[in-house]
Amino acid sequence: MKRFLMIAGYAPSLQGFRGPLIAALQARGLQVHVAAPDLPAGTSLRQALEAQGLVVHHIPLQRAGQNPLADLRSLWALWRLMRRVRPAYVLGYTIKPVIYGTLAAWLARVPRRFALITGLGYAFTAQRARSRLGRLVQRLYVLALARAHGVFFQNPDDAALFGRLGLLAPDAAVCVVNGSGVDVAAFAPAPLPAGGPHFLLIARLLGDKGVREYAQAAAQVRAQHPAARFALVGWIDDNPDAIAQHELDAWMASGTIEYAGRLQDVRPAVAACSVYVLPSYREGTPRTNLEAMAMGRAIITTDAPGCRETVVDGDNGFLVPVKSADALAQAMLRFAQSPALASRMGLRSRQLAEEKYDVHKVNAVMLQAMGLG
Repeated sequence: MKRFLMIAGYAPSLQGFRGPLIAALQARGLQVHVAAPDLPAGTSLRQALEAQGLVVHHIPLQRAGQNPLADLRSLWALWRLMRRVRPAYVLGYTIKPVIYGTLAAWLARVPRRFALITGLGYAFTAQRARSRLGRLVQRLYVLALARAHGVFFQNPDDAALFGRLGLLAPDAAVCVVNGSGVDVAAFAPAPLPAGGPHFLLIARLLGDKGVREYAQAAAQVRAQHPAARFALVGWIDDNPDAIAQHELDAWMASGTIEYAGRLQDVRPAVAACSVYVLPSYREGTPRTNLEAMAMGRAIITTDAPGCRETVVDGDNGFLVPVKSADALAQAMLRFAQSPALASRMGLRSRQLAEEKYDVHKVNAVMLQAMGLG
């Protein structure tokens, strides 16, 4: 039986984001191995993954760390794992699994090596792309992606940027897919809540996710429409760009933001909103947008790579400039002034989710590109 090794930087994403792809690989007769940090023996997530028939490996990998010695240990651990498992295919996603997973697979002579670029991350944002860290990450991408048999991108802007920066070999096999897709059966349409408007943002609490702009816009809208509600779901990340606890406390104390913390299942939160908002500075293709679309919600998001792919401006939502709390507030006010907009745009969102972002359609493209169609 051939083995397929999938490498993640964040263990819960193996279920939340890659579950259907893993199931499709198993259905093709492959023995699927998964590797990620924070998967020691006995943990509930590991047990759940093993119950799905997966072979699970804990690896030392600091998702947000910048320690070169720690990263070398990750590369060494991945190489040793591959020498032991002998997979026929390797797929890494997010920055470190792509870079160190692909390099380790090349060193271990894995026959088929693939990389999935799910977003560009902290080192590629604005001036950080020109910083020492940004330049180092780019050089590592060049080394790794030259040794991949295929590179998947989740939006055309990221693929074009990698090309302009010279991060891809001229003959690189590039495939652009429609994000991670969404299970349109699991994320079924839900009726809009009474009253409102009720807005929602689900994200790691990072500046680059537009969380501050969301809070600023919420304050502006509430000044004109006190009945408007603004929910926030997520958690403070160990990222240099993280929102500070005192900022979050101030938003809650003022009554601007209703903070729900981190949720294992976001569907009740989406069902409780009438409009989903993501003011992110850049994404691969935002999964939360797709989930909200599948549940029949209008979307307000930024005219930024990845985000703009999910909205036809004026059809299933509105696009606003990056970092503009004022423009975000104006878009929100349109829903407060015209309550019927949320219903009409929500129906279009569901149609787009079914036509373009059905996870099974997305995975079929990836499997075909990997020679597993």
